[in-house]
This record gives sequence, structure tokens and C-alpha cells, in this order.
Amino acid sequence: MKEFNLTQKLSAEFLGTLFLVLGGCGSAVLAAAFPQVGIGLLGVSLAFGLSVLTMAYAVGHVSGGHFNPAVTVGLFAAGRFSAKDIAPYVLAQFAGAIAGAGILFLIASGKAGFDVTAGFASNGYGANSPGGYTLMAALLTEVVMTFFFLIVILGGSDDHAKGLAPMAIGLALTLIHLVSIPVTNTSVNPARSVGPAIFVGGLAIKQLWLFLLAPVVGAVLAGAAHRSLLAARVPPELNPALARTVTP
Repeated sequence: MKEFNLTQKLSAEFLGTLFLVLGGCGSAVLAAAFPQVGIGLLGVSLAFGLSVLTMAYAVGHVSGGHFNPAVTVGLFAAGRFSAKDIAPYVLAQFAGAIAGAGILFLIASGKAGFDVTAGFASNGYGANSPGGYTLMAALLTEVVMTFFFLIVILGGSDDHAKGLAPMAIGLALTLIHLVSIPVTNTSVNPARSVGPAIFVGGLAIKQLWLFLLAPVVGAVLAGAAHRSLLAARVPPELNPALARTVTP
């Protein structure tokens, strides 16, 4: 089995998160409402799912394919990730998201009349929600959707389904976007929210706290639930370390 150093892992997280923001948010900004042939909500949802699926296959074997601070924290809560690597992973993910949003901004600015304050795929609630949903609706949506996203990631990455994990995760993210784009424009990923918000400013920055907090809460709850309710138990006779703790 190949071993990768931390620099390689962080590079994979940077690139994966960059492509997630560029592909997902780019589809919303550049293609969703394109005259006559716009891809719409369904297309944007697929773009987010496909960006994660493709990068999971491309670099997931290097870093684990988190591309999302909530995923990193959720995996830690589930006992699947080391605490010492949380901060480097999260920093790489935020850097990738900002870089992706920066590239998208440069591309979008190439069209006359472009107005970044018109949305730029930023997340929000109330006046900043695509469907005008309240803060409480947005909070509940982000917590619950991130919870189930992590449940899919944790279950899909077990030994029984590792080869198909990127497919399950990509499809889950597509479904999540189909449900929640009208509510919050769908975050379930603090880095994805920070990237566009930096360029939009104003209300997007003021409401950013929800999209930093809610996905992490949902991820931690999912990690704890999976660890206590869904993770396989290794019998003492098959686990020498555990056997020593229960055998005189």
C-alpha cells in the first residue's frame, strides 16, 4: 500500500476543494441560467456531486478525499481521523475553496455587466435565501443534510463498499443539493461557503457564521452516531489489544 506524506495529502485536499468550488459554484454562476440552455437546479446539483465524485477518484487515495472541514471533523468524531491533522487539512480546504472562488471570479468578470453582489453562489437565509427561508429553516437544513452526508461517507467508506464510495458520496451530495438549494443554496461545507462569501461581502459575510457552525454540528452528530450505533464491533478474541483489557 502506498504511503503519502502530509504535503501530498494537503495538496490533494487543496486541489479537491478548489475543483469542488470551481465546478459546483461555477455551474451556478456561469451556466445555471444561461439563455435557452441553462442547466438549472438539477444541473447545479449534478455539478456538485460530480465534482466530488471525480476528485475522490482522482486524489482520494492520497488524502482520503475530504474536501470539506465538516467531513474532516466528522471523521475525527467517528474515530476515523487523527486530531493532529485536523488543522492542516482544514487550512488546505479553506485555501482551496478561496482559490476556486478566485478563479471563478476572474472568469465571471470577463462578461460585461457582471455583478458579484447578485449572489455568486453564496449561501444565506432570509433575504439571502433563494426561496426566502428563515434562519431556523436554514439551520435545520444544514445540520440535517450534513448529518446524512456524513452517514453516507462513513458507511460508504467501510470495507464492504470502498470501491463504490465515491459514487455513493457524489450521488448523496447531488441529492442534498436537489433538496436544499432553495433553502440555503446548499453549503454542508464551511470551506465552500467561505470561498464565495469573501468575494460577495456584505450579507454573505454576516450570515457566514451559520454555514461555519451548522455543518460541523451535523458532522459531529453523525460521527458520534456512527461510532456508537453503526460501526462494527470487533470481538475480543479477534482483537488482541482489546482482549488484554478484558482478560485477567
